[in-house]
Amino acid sequence: MDSQTLRSVIKSARDQMRKDENLSTDIARIPQFTWIMFLKCFDDFESKREKIEPKYQHVIPQGCRWQDWASEADKDGNPKKVLTGDDLIKFVNDELFPKLARLMGGKDNRQKDMVAFIFKEMTNQFVSGFVLRKVLNLVDKIRFVSTDEIHTMAHVYEQMLVEMRDAAGTHGEFYTPRPVIQFIVNQINPDLSKSEKVLDPACGTGGFLIETLSHMKKKVGPASDYIKLMKETIYGIEKKPTPYLLGMMNMLLHEVVVPNIARTNTLGRPLREISSDSQYEVIMTNPPFGGEEEEGISSNLPVGMQTSDTAAAFLLYIMASLKNNGRCAIILPDGLLFATGIATKIKKRLLDEFNLHTIVRLPRSVFEPYTSIATNILFFNKSGTTKDIWYYQMKVSDRIKGRAKEPKYSKTKPIMYEDFAEVEKWFKKKTKNENAWKISIGDIKEFNLDSTNPNVKSEQEILPPRDLIDQFINVRRDIIKSFEDIRTIVDKEIPKSKNS
Repeated sequence: MDSQTLRSVIKSARDQMRKDENLSTDIARIPQFTWIMFLKCFDDFESKREKIEPKYQHVIPQGCRWQDWASEADKDGNPKKVLTGDDLIKFVNDELFPKLARLMGGKDNRQKDMVAFIFKEMTNQFVSGFVLRKVLNLVDKIRFVSTDEIHTMAHVYEQMLVEMRDAAGTHGEFYTPRPVIQFIVNQINPDLSKSEKVLDPACGTGGFLIETLSHMKKKVGPASDYIKLMKETIYGIEKKPTPYLLGMMNMLLHEVVVPNIARTNTLGRPLREISSDSQYEVIMTNPPFGGEEEEGISSNLPVGMQTSDTAAAFLLYIMASLKNNGRCAIILPDGLLFATGIATKIKKRLLDEFNLHTIVRLPRSVFEPYTSIATNILFFNKSGTTKDIWYYQMKVSDRIKGRAKEPKYSKTKPIMYEDFAEVEKWFKKKTKNENAWKISIGDIKEFNLDSTNPNVKSEQEILPPRDLIDQFINVRRDIIKSFEDIRTIVDKEIPKSKNS
């Protein structure tokens, strides 16, 4: 199936889903479409393995395999009777989902545990079995066998995730703009030849994991390298069930048949239990911020640093999870940079025990319209203490035109990878310029990392006291003169009364 036909089939399936009264938005439709694609994709992978390995044991049990209930044809291509309407909905709700949720694999078959995790928390939202049947018939035309077709499907799927983010509005926290991710991965440059393990502890739909996979694939050598990359290199953790499903599907479409993504709360584990065996050479992430963790989670953090602020807690987790000489890039809000109290202690540990060498200050509109919170990318290594911090104030690209004084990124004019060209060039050889400056650790007061560009003059110049007084007197004179002019006009228009 060529790219155009594949896109047409997917569009038709999604159009059919609009006819189900319970699926009124992309936020509702895309996860439902995903579990259907997941089962079709997984079935094709299993069929492929069965041909290569005659003794292969299927993960999906008999009766729940795609060919058993979803496909209109048997393995030989002959038409067969299939469920539809209420009978199909009953089968999905009462048999398919419960059976998949009860799968148990353990160390011998982690794929069963993966499928069980997904269907334990996933519910079928279709209410029309006739709509579901039409969607299944369309998805059945897709073959997740050829590499080209899988790659095309992966690209289409990522576009769907963008659409879901757009539909989610301010709740679209599970998607980070791909150009931002690509910039971070390229600067961190994870190295497969050094057997580096990469973690995203808040992986959402898998953006950092997929970009890392693509980056490291470029240096894959023998077949053993490819196996190591797919099975022992990239790891993720995701708390919420819907992003977890979307991320698992994303990894499958990028040919990672057993994704190393844990469905758990990253912060639910006491930091004191993190040993060298559970540390990573590389950590890249955009943790959730602007919220608070559930009660009791803070007790997992070090004494004196127990906070309910999610971003601060993730920073502590990452510091505990980074191997010696490991490196990290994390997206954090402005608020944490200048926050006091417990945040001060956390930043002190960061500067004392790690080398926070670079902070890239992103344009405020990078995540708009989903959030207007100003964000930064912090790059640090576990290779000694911080002596100097380089800052780079990234500006909105000149290609963004508008009537406003300051151009802004938006849904229709998003940030692109080319917008990082200047900062990427600067990153290779850091020097001071109109957008970049360096601060010595001794000049940082009370661990406030919120440094503004010293090369940009403030719009409001701070005047000496005498000049400030003169300016105030002149303003008062202008106001008095204006009132005198108004009085003159009033006197001309309204003659003075005798009693005035």
